[in-house]
Amino acid sequence: MAIFKSGNPTLSQKMFDKSMHLEANIQGTMSVRGAINKFGFLMLMVLAGAGYSWHLFEQGQTGQLNTLMLVGIFGGLITAVAISFKPNWAAYLAPLYGLLEGLFIGAISAMLNEAFAKKYPGLVMQAVGLTFGVAIAMFLLYNFRVIKATEKFKSVIIASTLGIGIFYFLTIVLGWFGVNVTFMYDSSMLSIGISLFVVAIAALNLILDFDMIERGAEMGAPKFMEWYGAFALLVTLVWLYMEILRLLSKLGNNK
Repeated sequence: MAIFKSGNPTLSQKMFDKSMHLEANIQGTMSVRGAINKFGFLMLMVLAGAGYSWHLFEQGQTGQLNTLMLVGIFGGLITAVAISFKPNWAAYLAPLYGLLEGLFIGAISAMLNEAFAKKYPGLVMQAVGLTFGVAIAMFLLYNFRVIKATEKFKSVIIASTLGIGIFYFLTIVLGWFGVNVTFMYDSSMLSIGISLFVVAIAALNLILDFDMIERGAEMGAPKFMEWYGAFALLVTLVWLYMEILRLLSKLGNNK
């Protein structure tokens, strides 16, 4: 059904359709409240991982921190791919994904916090506050139907998200061949403008995610899809945080 369009690759019509009749009669059906509760638990896992990485940084254990950061990046990617193909594993793997992402986020955040301690004190806390502020704003806009997840809206956000993904991939490939796309990393107005656009698209993806979870509950998706929906929402929130952190660091370099 077309209602399961989403810019988030972890939320798709195919995943909901495949799971719709598999275990619903055994486990019960998905609910919005259940998905939100599980998302809260995943956030605790992220905070636990981030707190541990931050602690290692403050203790000066950079070797172990770098190792954990790599584990977080690649382990999180592998876990996300596994959940995307096997949504019924989400109850077991989504908490692990949250922990791994926390290790990575905590390490990056601690490093940037130190790097911008003089030029932009409080950068990380501002990024955290803005991320949750944007997420709450998007939820309210969706809940009160100020922004509606229409088919046209979904198509635009999906196309924009795919375009961003392709663009990022191309910059990585070009980097392998020694071609640096400098405006992706410098503090020029073009670079800041691109970051603002990406932050906006990441934020609007939350609208699609909220819609997917609500539609899944309405259609009686099986209970394990609460974990899958919570995981997918976390994927978008992590993306949003990283983009906001990138944007603020560019603004910090201009100070």
